[in-house]
Amino acid sequence: MMVVPSSTSTQAAAPTARPAATNGASPFNNASGHQEEPSTLPSDYREGPCAYKGRAYADAPARTRETRGRSHAVPTLDVATPLPVLNQRGAQQHSRDKMTVMELWPLPRNLVDAAKRDGRQAWLAALPLIVQELEERWSFAAGEPFQPGGQTAWVAPARGAAGTQRVLKVGWRHTEAAHEADGLREWAGDGAVRLDAAEEFDDTIALLLERCLPGTILARRPEPEQDTVIAGLLRRLWREPALGHRFRSLQLMCDAWADEFEQKSADGRASVDAGLAREGIALFRALPITAERSVLLCTDLHAENVLAAEREPWLVIDPKPYVGDPTYDVLQHLLNCSERLRDDPRDLAWRMADLLGLDRDRVLLWLFARCVQESLDWPDLAQIARRIAPT
Repeated sequence: MMVVPSSTSTQAAAPTARPAATNGASPFNNASGHQEEPSTLPSDYREGPCAYKGRAYADAPARTRETRGRSHAVPTLDVATPLPVLNQRGAQQHSRDKMTVMELWPLPRNLVDAAKRDGRQAWLAALPLIVQELEERWSFAAGEPFQPGGQTAWVAPARGAAGTQRVLKVGWRHTEAAHEADGLREWAGDGAVRLDAAEEFDDTIALLLERCLPGTILARRPEPEQDTVIAGLLRRLWREPALGHRFRSLQLMCDAWADEFEQKSADGRASVDAGLAREGIALFRALPITAERSVLLCTDLHAENVLAAEREPWLVIDPKPYVGDPTYDVLQHLLNCSERLRDDPRDLAWRMADLLGLDRDRVLLWLFARCVQESLDWPDLAQIARRIAPT
């Protein structure tokens, strides 16, 4: 058995039992390991705090930051599907048998492709032993991983000895998801999924998460309804983090992305004129400094990362926590509302500002700066940047 050297390990108290899935729950599951209906979205939709996920831009070039994929042919896993159950006497036999089962299961397609592209083949080869070790540590048995899966993590349903349903997420360490566990601990289930346990070792981060059932994505609801739900969740997530926290500043993230933009621009790529580019990137660097308050941010809150649940109507998954200006946190939702963004970006920005009690002009400034910053990879955002540029 492989022993995983652990530098950080947390284990929450045993969760209380939750009601069974509501009647009519679909047997399909999303890439984050939560129950949902079959997806009708493009198979290459994007997510991540810098990834523009608007459906009109599904054919945009790939980025190096975290993405997720979704296909129309998603394997089914009904809530009632039996999963292996661990107990003290059966754990050792389970660990011997599990490797064979892992070898029989196909690895998530998106994860395999990303591992090849990013040179993570060694990590992928070690994954079965890592999963086996985590199962034994946490006394949970993982089911078949969700397909096509995400591009940085292996995600699967998990079940404990008492039948408790959870999600096991095992990902390679990357910058934007470095403090997902910290954020979930800070929120403690208040608007976001609960974290039962976490392990950090070498280049791997593993999470044992609350499973959302039925898990339908908020993106299936009309966008005006999405606005209201997103605003309500953001109000709950924004808080001053505990003393001694590890969260990085929004300034650090914006500076890194601005540096990336300037490097690409110097290589000859351009989507906006030089003057507008300078103005937008200067704002992208300056806005974090001028914020009136600083709170814990999700940075990747959009309707694909909000799932229907039993404990609450909607819960946030896959946060990318930073600390900084709350105004920034509305941007990913704005960018995902592609049709309304094209039709009237000011009206959309003002609506979210009003729902959250934010300054309208500041929301527009952030939207302008972010559109410029993303415009090299998403050229349609250049036109939106021109339309809302400060006068």
